[in-house]
Amino acid sequence: MDAASPWIATAIALVLLAAIATVGLSIFHIPQPRAVLLALARAILQLGALSLVLTGIIRDPLWVGVGLGVMFVAAVGTAARRARAGASALLGLAASMIIGPLVVMSIVFATGAIEFSPRYVLAIGGIVIGNTMTIAILTQRVYSASVRDHWDEVEGWLALGATPRQSTLDLGRRAIHTALLPSVDQTRTTGIVVLPGAFVGAIFAGASPLEAGRFQVVVLASILAAGVLTATALTRMTGRVVQRGL
Repeated sequence: MDAASPWIATAIALVLLAAIATVGLSIFHIPQPRAVLLALARAILQLGALSLVLTGIIRDPLWVGVGLGVMFVAAVGTAARRARAGASALLGLAASMIIGPLVVMSIVFATGAIEFSPRYVLAIGGIVIGNTMTIAILTQRVYSASVRDHWDEVEGWLALGATPRQSTLDLGRRAIHTALLPSVDQTRTTGIVVLPGAFVGAIFAGASPLEAGRFQVVVLASILAAGVLTATALTRMTGRVVQRGL
């Protein structure tokens, strides 16, 4: 088979899939119909660059640390934009997003559940940071929308003498529950509905199905634990509301 054939086939598939997503959004008049196309284009460029970079850093602890730092900064920036976090909330957002990954990675590698080596630190760190970013975005957006939609309720609690944090405590709990639903459902349906990428990747890399399954379970538990820590810390740090507009 011609070495170029897989790349040509991949390009054709990507064009068709991107067209389906873009046209579908346009037909139903969904805002920003080209967002999927732009996201895919960025992913191609970023993954291409990452593939080249990883060749040189995957065995170097220092450069793995730098790589994780870049991932974290990009994740915080994306979360801040998506959650429409102002300058005052940015510090709390960044702090909450670093708590979860640091705690779970410390446990995973300290217990020996996953080998403590640069490649595994990069793999686990990247997966956990990415999922933590999504949970932080959902938590902040759902929480902000809930406060706006239930402002009369919040004002009622304030009028009764509740502190700003107490007046939105229940809304924060609901926001955390909603933000964690995708991760919880993915974990519940793994192996039945969802075939996780880490599991498939480990098998393709030569691991036995049992070892791949063990690795995937650790990854799923890490995502859930980091998500809970990040979401609860975020609502604690940014949950003090004294006016309707967040």
